Amino acid sequence: MFKAIIATLALLFTFQASAEETRIGDWTVHYSAFPSTFLAPDVARDNNIERSRFNGLLNIAVLDADGKAVQVALTGQGKNLLGNVRQLEFQTIREGESVYYIAQYPYRNEDNVLFTIDISNATQGGELSFRHTFYTE
Repeated sequence: MFKAIIATLALLFTFQASAEETRIGDWTVHYSAFPSTFLAPDVARDNNIERSRFNGLLNIAVLDADGKAVQVALTGQGKNLLGNVRQLEFQTIREGESVYYIAQYPYRNEDNVLFTIDISNATQGGELSFRHTFYTE
């Protein structure tokens, strides 16, 4: 079940132009935001993800200095230009040694959203902040 979503997320990180990375302390944080319609219908269904042209996904992976996945706690929100704030609820997906954190975010066409996400574990923490504009298909 999770293999299909991991493969999809890995492809998105590889090929998607909006996939980014940043450093927080000793971690490398990979992140992207994309429409849920990028997922195959069966993958979305198997992972309780609403596949809709009005539903986006955030995907975050945190790696240590050796490139190994780090288990972290994430809390955050998305705020559009009108000032509407939505809290993010992250789901953890594990596949082998890989760990991904995904959250759904409903949007309207051309919603420009500022995401602010606190990432932490017992040894360190920090904030990831980025903007993304969602478009409907």
